[in-house]
Amino acid sequence: MIGGFTDHYFTTADGPRLHFRDYPAVGVETGVPVLCLHGLTRNVKDFEELAPMIAALGRRVIVASQRGRGQSEPDPDMERYQPLTYAGDMIALLESLEIAKAVFVGTSMGGLMTMITAATRPDLVAAAVINDIGPELSEEGLNRIRENTSSREPVDSWEEAAARSRESNLEAFPRRADDQVFWDAFARRCWSKNAEGQLALEYDGKIIDAMNAGGPLPDLWPFWEPFKSIPVLLIRGGITDLLTEATVSEMKRRAPDMAYAEVPAVGHAPFMTEPEAWVAIERFMGEVG
Repeated sequence: MIGGFTDHYFTTADGPRLHFRDYPAVGVETGVPVLCLHGLTRNVKDFEELAPMIAALGRRVIVASQRGRGQSEPDPDMERYQPLTYAGDMIALLESLEIAKAVFVGTSMGGLMTMITAATRPDLVAAAVINDIGPELSEEGLNRIRENTSSREPVDSWEEAAARSRESNLEAFPRRADDQVFWDAFARRCWSKNAEGQLALEYDGKIIDAMNAGGPLPDLWPFWEPFKSIPVLLIRGGITDLLTEATVSEMKRRAPDMAYAEVPAVGHAPFMTEPEAWVAIERFMGEVG
């Protein structure tokens, strides 16, 4: 059934139990499974539209919430909230599912996880879709993420949650300014009821503390080197503040076969269901194993 999935849980080597969804391929399987990886403070619900679309192409799709997000357990050790840990979790998850190779689809932080996996376990990465991130991150975009995630107070209604979602993300989706349906759906991806009956953001606040305490980023360009030989599609929001055009040009220079699509009038980060992104993804999926 298009849109159907089953919920599962996976226990990591160091303790936290992770939630993931398994979308079966629709009809005849056309290639290896797809692993979808969300951004910094998001969860499996970010792929509620995209995952069924990919499954309808004949691909099994696995979507995981990283530790401290959604229904995945928080980590008592704040220092483990970092992409290297998450990449290790996903490698172990694929091994537990006996998936020897997958197409990785990574948004923002999920793209960094994909690059780390390609550098450390290239045998697992059949191909990759990298959404609105690269080996160099704009300081402007990083500062905006810190500011947008600084307010973590719960709210009392879905109307308030939608308003907060709009306030934090309008800059990335200016054409949706008056689209209440869009902001209602956005809120339901990011908020859920807590034990007190209020609506709270679905991530552990220590994730942001860990990001702010992490210091300067290391040189990430070595993690892009595997894509000289691994097929890759880069998607960029046309008005993103995190991935500059100069970085895109350098990514293309270093990986000349890189496919590319840009979503106009969308910032960080596209949902990848936009026509410009989806046409590119559908074509790309048809070309890789």
